[in-house]
Amino acid sequence: MVITRRRKVVRGMLCAGVDEAGRGPLAGPVAAAAVILDPRDIPEGLADSKTLSAEERARLYELVKSRAMAVSIAFSSPATIDRLNIRVATLDAMRRAVAGLALRPGLAEIDGTDVPPDLVCSARAIIDGDALIPAISAASIIAKVARDRLMIRLGAAFPTYGFERHMGYATPEHHAAIDRHGPTPHHRRTFGVLKAFG
Repeated sequence: MVITRRRKVVRGMLCAGVDEAGRGPLAGPVAAAAVILDPRDIPEGLADSKTLSAEERARLYELVKSRAMAVSIAFSSPATIDRLNIRVATLDAMRRAVAGLALRPGLAEIDGTDVPPDLVCSARAIIDGDALIPAISAASIIAKVARDRLMIRLGAAFPTYGFERHMGYATPEHHAAIDRHGPTPHHRRTFGVLKAFG
C-alpha cells in the first residue's frame, strides 16, 4: 500500500473512492470518477471493472449512480493528454472529479501509486485499490462505463474506425483504420503510431 498525506480516518468522515479508465488507448479521453458510497447501502458485486462483464458493469453503474451519496466524473481530452502527458492529465481529471462531488469528502482513496496535487481533501494512494476498497471499485466502474459510452458515440460519428468495438485501444482493426484514414481529432498524437502524423 502506498500512502500519501495520510490522516487518521475519523469515524463518520466521508471517504471518496477515485479511479480512472482509458490511460492506454490511442484515442478518446481519459476518464476519472470519484464516488462516496453510503456505508449503509453498498451495492453487492462491486469489483475492479476490468474483471466484470460489460453487462455487470452496466448494472452496477446504474446501482452506484442511484445509491451512492455522491458521484462525479471528469475527462481529460486527447488534446490535454498530448499537451500535458497522460500521467498529469489523468491526475488532473481525478482532481476535478473529487472537486465536482456534491459532498466534500474528508479523505480521497486513490487507486494506484499517485495522489493528484491540489485536492480539496486529504488523500492516500492504494495499489490495487480497485480490488480492495468498495468505493474505488465503484469509481472504477463509473469511469469505465462513462468512457465506453462516450467511445460508442464516437463510433457512430466516425464509423470507419470501430471505436465502439475497441474503445480506442491499439487493436489490429484500429491500426488498420489509422493507416487507411489517418487520425481523427479524437486521437492522441503523442501515442504509438500516431507520433508519425505529428
